[in-house]
Amino acid sequence: MNRANLPTPGFARTLRESERTLVGTWVKIPSVETVEILAIAGFDFVVVDLEHAPLDLQSAYTATVVAQSNGMSVLVRVADRSGSQLQRMLDSGVDGVLVPRVSTVAEAETAAAGMTFAPDGDRGNGSTSRAGRWGAADLGSYLARGTDVLRAVQLEDRGALEQADAILDVAHLNGVFLGMGDLQLSSGLQQGDPTITALVDRLLAASAERGIPVGTAVQTAEQVVAAAQRGFSFVMAGNDTGFLRAAASGLVSDVRSRLDDA
Repeated sequence: MNRANLPTPGFARTLRESERTLVGTWVKIPSVETVEILAIAGFDFVVVDLEHAPLDLQSAYTATVVAQSNGMSVLVRVADRSGSQLQRMLDSGVDGVLVPRVSTVAEAETAAAGMTFAPDGDRGNGSTSRAGRWGAADLGSYLARGTDVLRAVQLEDRGALEQADAILDVAHLNGVFLGMGDLQLSSGLQQGDPTITALVDRLLAASAERGIPVGTAVQTAEQVVAAAQRGFSFVMAGNDTGFLRAAASGLVSDVRSRLDDA
């Protein structure tokens, strides 16, 4: 049996088949040790953040290889919605992509097309890349894996959520991510505001009808559980910089308190 042609379950399929919400976190530090530690901790996936962290394509590629080698799935949030990073990230073998700042149906269509093979989309044949096992996989295996990656757009403003039904109907889109922080910033409304609550509930209901997973980001374990119970399929909790800051700050505070009491 040619191991190069063995099928690898795509992240989109994993989300569809999972009986629980998948839990991940953001990667903002360009370090293989950090990614390996997150895998050891047991996260289902990480999201390499090219939008809000000083990471580049090479660090995203390295993080992808290390994470997947340790049994952890990898999504990448690209820097913007221009599409310039989509082909290279997908051919690096990532399990999915989040395209930020998508506010209209037209922007969602452009994003989805950039992550979808021609003739249905604009993605080209890079079967000699890592996603194609450096040419060792046959074309069918390469195309099959690329078809089942998560192709998600981030909805981060009120206008986008008001168009949720139309955006969810965009061809080849198989995931969305709710950017609650930017939604609050752009709308001037707090997370618990009835308007925001209604829009999010509408998004979740419309997504459930179409079988499209919705993700979001939170900070605490309690918030992860609440998001899961609300209907989110994948949730990012905290990030690597926050974990380091919290652990370091807690230790320093504890030490100083003990020294002062001594």
